[in-house]
Amino acid sequence: MSRNPSAADRAHAYVRGGIMDGTYPPGAMLSENEVAAALSMSRTPVRAALVRLQDEGWVRIYAQRGALVRELTPTEIRESAEVRHALESAGVRRAGPREREQLAEDLAAQLDEQEQALRDGDFPTFTTLAMRFHRSFVELGGNATMLALYDRLQDRQQLSIIHSVGRISDDPRQVIAEHRALLVDAEAGDWAAFASHLDEHQSRSHALENGSPVTTGRR
Repeated sequence: MSRNPSAADRAHAYVRGGIMDGTYPPGAMLSENEVAAALSMSRTPVRAALVRLQDEGWVRIYAQRGALVRELTPTEIRESAEVRHALESAGVRRAGPREREQLAEDLAAQLDEQEQALRDGDFPTFTTLAMRFHRSFVELGGNATMLALYDRLQDRQQLSIIHSVGRISDDPRQVIAEHRALLVDAEAGDWAAFASHLDEHQSRSHALENGSPVTTGRR
């Protein structure tokens, strides 16, 4: 039996969704009054939602001021990318020829959709497709534990992609070319080349080569 979400749950989902889609970028100060008005509820459930978000690491509450949306630190971005890199590379390494061939067939059209989304300036759609694209390499390994661990990093992955919008939009053809190269490596079962190209792709997309923090393109 499903239950209706509480007001605090709805407020949590609303604010968290705004953080994840870039509506509330890092550095934004959230007001209890404004969130409560937007959701037509009292401040009490909003306050509870913000405390929960603070416990989860998304905001920092300041008395009498509101809740400040946190920015992922360079260390958090790098460590998340390193774990995703290990899991995606392991998936390619463990996969058999039949699985790799099927993956290439499944993702060929998806790459065209990514390219179209970037051409249209539809970055939310590109973000969704890019996350599915990278997750597919972990699925190749057929290891449920690996996949569950990867999924725990999806929030950080989504934020990293969203906050790289300026860098990706500057040269969308480069991003798509890198994705196509990764798929070629995966289909061939060349996990060493895949790992090398993935490292270059992450470094270029998220500025990991110099430890720079990722900043949002929306202000």
